[in-house]
Amino acid sequence: MGVNQLLNQSGQKAVRNWHSLTASNTIIELESDAKGLTSTEATTRLQRDGKNILPEGKSASLLSIIISQFLNPLIYILLVAAAASIVLGEYKDALFIVLIISFNASLGSFQEFKAEKTAKALQKLLKIQAHVIRDGQEQVLSAEDLVVGDVILLESGAKVPADARLIQSINLALDESMLTGESQAVEKKFDSLLQDLTPIQEMTNMVFAGANVLSGRATAIITGTGMATEMGKIAQTVSQTQRATTPLMKRIEDFSKRIAFIIVGVSLLLAVIGILKNYPAQEVFYMAIALAVAAIPEGLPIALTVTLSIGSRRMAKRNVIVRRLMAVEGLGSCTCIASDKTGTLTLNNQTVRLMALMDGSVFEATGEGYNGKGNVFYRDCGIDELHKNPLSATHENEPAQSLQPHQMEALKPAIVASVLCNDGQLYQGGAEDQWTHNGDPIDVALLGFGHKSRLLTPQEQEAYQLLGKIPYESERQFAAQFYQDGTSVRVAIKGAAEKIIKTCTQMQTLDGIVPLDSQKGEEMTNQLAEAGYRVLAIASGELAEAPVGEEPSEADLPPLTLLALVGMIDPLRPEVPKAIEECRQAGVKVVMVTGDHPATALAIARQLGIAHTQNEVITGAEIQRYEQENSQELAVKIEQWSVFARVTPLQKLQIVKALQDYGHFVAVTGDGANDTPALQAANIGVAMGSGSDIAKDAASIVITDDNFASIKAGVEEGRFAYDNVRKVIFLLTSTGFSLIFLLGASLLAGLHIPFHAVHLLWLNVVTNGIQDVALAFEAGDPQVLKRPPRNPKQGIFDRIMIEQNLTAGVVIGVITFAAWIWLLHYSNYSEKEARNLLLLLMVLMQNIHAFNVRSETKSVFKVPLSNNWILVVGTLSAQGIHILALHLPILQDILDTAPVSLIEWGTLLAVSSSLLIAMELFKWFKRRQLAVSAA
Repeated sequence: MGVNQLLNQSGQKAVRNWHSLTASNTIIELESDAKGLTSTEATTRLQRDGKNILPEGKSASLLSIIISQFLNPLIYILLVAAAASIVLGEYKDALFIVLIISFNASLGSFQEFKAEKTAKALQKLLKIQAHVIRDGQEQVLSAEDLVVGDVILLESGAKVPADARLIQSINLALDESMLTGESQAVEKKFDSLLQDLTPIQEMTNMVFAGANVLSGRATAIITGTGMATEMGKIAQTVSQTQRATTPLMKRIEDFSKRIAFIIVGVSLLLAVIGILKNYPAQEVFYMAIALAVAAIPEGLPIALTVTLSIGSRRMAKRNVIVRRLMAVEGLGSCTCIASDKTGTLTLNNQTVRLMALMDGSVFEATGEGYNGKGNVFYRDCGIDELHKNPLSATHENEPAQSLQPHQMEALKPAIVASVLCNDGQLYQGGAEDQWTHNGDPIDVALLGFGHKSRLLTPQEQEAYQLLGKIPYESERQFAAQFYQDGTSVRVAIKGAAEKIIKTCTQMQTLDGIVPLDSQKGEEMTNQLAEAGYRVLAIASGELAEAPVGEEPSEADLPPLTLLALVGMIDPLRPEVPKAIEECRQAGVKVVMVTGDHPATALAIARQLGIAHTQNEVITGAEIQRYEQENSQELAVKIEQWSVFARVTPLQKLQIVKALQDYGHFVAVTGDGANDTPALQAANIGVAMGSGSDIAKDAASIVITDDNFASIKAGVEEGRFAYDNVRKVIFLLTSTGFSLIFLLGASLLAGLHIPFHAVHLLWLNVVTNGIQDVALAFEAGDPQVLKRPPRNPKQGIFDRIMIEQNLTAGVVIGVITFAAWIWLLHYSNYSEKEARNLLLLLMVLMQNIHAFNVRSETKSVFKVPLSNNWILVVGTLSAQGIHILALHLPILQDILDTAPVSLIEWGTLLAVSSSLLIAMELFKWFKRRQLAVSAA
């Protein structure tokens, strides 16, 4: 049509400022028509631009999952040890190592593949059907077949299938919270002309993919599909955002590097010593392999996977679904939770909390959500005292008759007006708890308050004859309904308080109708707004006669009486304040990130205990100024703010990065597409189960019940998991260190090497291998949320870990070394018999040590066995398997073992018990040390 076609990367027109064009110019620019495209043209554009879908994230293949299990420094060292064993002809050792690696890879692959399947199930998209005009006729097509230039029809209850410019609209209101984060309905007008730099939240002549139509009708022309939509931009940002590493992974990587360095250094040192002491070269090589096997905690990858898997199952029981295994511990390590407000901290259900008469009398309702469950009660206090003396929960079960007759008489006119001036529907189904609603959330919420008041029966409502209405318009700021009330004609009005107050001459009080005090009305409106309420006004008036025609005008309105101010709120989730307080006690900062107005956000933050003063609030505009003037300053000052209001999706991403730059490990919660860039960039992304698929795909964790309290439970379980990982590492490294001590001391003393590589593998797999997995089932410390989070820069080997490893390792090493000397030189045992007894002693000591590591400070006798019966059974099984190895010929041949007498076994058990005494003394000393520090 002679129009210069500038195409973007997706093939669609690069013009973005459709909101600044008139509807007619938009149609011309898109080379379309008000009657829609032809089928031929639509097919051409579909081939050019592609389907109206967002690409699904590429899921990992089973092969890539299996390969990823081998990408670990510990595995690399084990593979080198296996290769060296083959070169030296130690095929049994090599086989053991390969079996260990294979078992770990199988277990890890199973867990990761199961997580991928869960993620795949979460990504299933609902097929949206759209009403579109093609070839001049209305058709119903799949949303994925829509193209730029298609003319679509929207009505209440529909989902917007693509970004579009409005051509016509009547009373159109949309829920765009999944995109903008704002909970309030957005009113749209097709004839608005906006500036080029108008933010998305204020584009009143545009509709965006994923939004829900709450009320009204509209015709619109599609301006963008697929990746060219606002949803697509967010998806593109997500794909380009690098996922942060979890604390545990960083610590394990650091731990693995240190272990590798130590192994190489100590092995070379002892090899040199062995050669200098004239040990045979082959025996030195055997010793080096044995030392490597002893030093490497071969069971760590298995135990880590099992521990996190158990943690993920425990989280699932508490409504926390883990999509990425490492996120189990990551949530427990977070120092800051950046939470979305709508649907996460609140219920995302508009609720009329109160109606206030103009003398300050307050009628408050119980119950939440779009239903009529609850009661209305008179409050014997003013609005300014309302939050200092909250409604008692005991009122929930009180009868509605607690309203006095004169109170009912004063409130009823406002109830009648709010129910009649209403396009919503709310009715009870067959069961008591079944409520059905349709229409604008505000209208439905007003109907809910009417049900709770029980002041207007269905029979009374049917007696009113509706005569005509003035629909709501954003310029008008109110809606009106004319109706016949017996012999009189009346009008009911609802709208913006500042607009309604100016049109009234009288006002309703508890004592009757009195002349209007407009100043009083404005003061009450401001008090409610500052308390976080969305405020509407209800008014009515009497006409001399019915208005002429089907569409009355504002000129038909009589003098009005201001009946009540309505306080609406998106209620807090009842469990959230306590959960936030528990997070605070755990040293986890909670911040609110929302698209709502800063006054509303601060009011809610105060109720939640997140923030208390205006100085703790920052807006998106202020963030933008920081970015323009000095981007580093935001990270420096980020800690002083707890509420981030009126922010865009990309600003949420900036907030997360600033928190990370400050030093926080950040968990971000959210449910909408607007949250996905931040979810992707966070150390741990937490999506709500009812949220968008794109948010779930970006997250590491999904909360199935949308409850912030479940996030707190996830933090608790994450800390349990990390504690159990530390227990496993303590067991493996301390026993490994003891073996290094034993081997090194024997070498320096000129003794025979006490254990060969096959013995060390047997110890690590059969004793530690069983017990470290059993430790993963350890119940958590009930006081875990009383502790502050670990310093994100702190490695696994902190001071107490080093001290307890040295203590346990040296004690085990000294005892076994002394026993080795005695068995070789002061007894009648041969070298083979001595090694057999020494191996049994080491098994017994590791069995006992498994109970030592259950707590870093508590006595072994203070930790109930009932906290982990699996460890009890596992330890007995490990001992039983080793006793079996002493008698089975095949294992006797592999391990060079032989049966022992009951007296020998009892003697070795008594010797190994000395470890228990040593560790109890260590813990007693640490408890005293901590008590002195606390004092």
